[in-house]
Amino acid sequence: MPGAGDRLLQAWRGEIEAGAVYELIAGRERDPERAAILRRMAAAESGHRGRLEARMGQLGIPVPDPASVKLSPWLRLQARLAPVDRLLAAREAAETDEVDDLYLRPTGDEETDRLLHDIRRDERSHSIAVNEMLAAPPAGGPTPVPGTVPGTRGAAQARLDRILGREQWHESGSGWISGAIYGANDGLAAVFGIVTGVSGATGGSSFVLTAGVAGAVASALSMATGAFLAERSELEVAAANVEQERREIAEHPEEEKEELSLFYQLKGLDRQTADALAAEQAEDPDAMLRLLTLEELGGSKAAGNPVESALAAGISTGVGAIIPVIPFVFLTGGVAIVLAGIVSLVAHFAVGAAKSLFTLRSWWASGLEMTLAGVLVGGVTYAIGLAFA
Repeated sequence: MPGAGDRLLQAWRGEIEAGAVYELIAGRERDPERAAILRRMAAAESGHRGRLEARMGQLGIPVPDPASVKLSPWLRLQARLAPVDRLLAAREAAETDEVDDLYLRPTGDEETDRLLHDIRRDERSHSIAVNEMLAAPPAGGPTPVPGTVPGTRGAAQARLDRILGREQWHESGSGWISGAIYGANDGLAAVFGIVTGVSGATGGSSFVLTAGVAGAVASALSMATGAFLAERSELEVAAANVEQERREIAEHPEEEKEELSLFYQLKGLDRQTADALAAEQAEDPDAMLRLLTLEELGGSKAAGNPVESALAAGISTGVGAIIPVIPFVFLTGGVAIVLAGIVSLVAHFAVGAAKSLFTLRSWWASGLEMTLAGVLVGGVTYAIGLAFA
């Protein structure tokens, strides 16, 4: 029964890959409840795999070594680096496509079709679970467990939203790795434009080297100082947020106590128990501050280190910016212009592909898009340079 066998093997590989992705995302998730949900979903994928293996055994289909199914290096990098919510959204889309394509079409074997139909139902519940996680409060608030909806949750969420709606000072930060890639992108594009423009005006003379190095240094310093100031501002905002929460507790203790009770209710506690716990915590303002800071802000620490961010942005921008200049260190004239164009467009493709680690787009499509942007920048600035020649 080759049709059923092929579908079972395809589904079997898909379950292993999905479980591995959920485990990687769970390892990065800082919210314990969300991490637990993801690990349960990974365990469910393992359960599906076992059922598929049992059916394959009944049909006499050899079960391959699970170790032979590996995530691609690119997908593994994305799972480790891309924003968690973006990964979850992409995983949900993949689950939906897999359900529609793999589990709905008949195989010609009734028992196999029944098994795939059962797994399809579970996969759809995974999609719902991911959607619930994506819809949960993003600022560190509790994540509802899929499938369990206490009767007070809707009312509690509405009341909590009204309170948090008056507290618009909550902010969140971002990591420096993506900033480094975008820094390389900016440096490369900006200095490539300088190099091609000056080359068009001077025919690739030694002035290109001077202009390129100056542009690279200026871009690197600008990005470094900008990243430092931005990150320090986030730290200052985070500290201000904590102090604002402290003032809210001092000035509006009853409202803040209700807010904490609502957070407890969203975790599944009934209102009476949640009120009692909140009242107990309210007796110690510092303890209450820690709890509310954790729930509303995801903790009191901001995203990162200003010096680390400055170094990452400055170095990455400098590295990207110096690439178009390198040929002019050794050569001048038309040969240097051609070599600068080649190495710069190759670098554009590499940077574009690296961006897909965070955008989750196809690496080759992202790289090609960046390359075309480089062609546009280079062509326009070179033409402008020729006009001033």
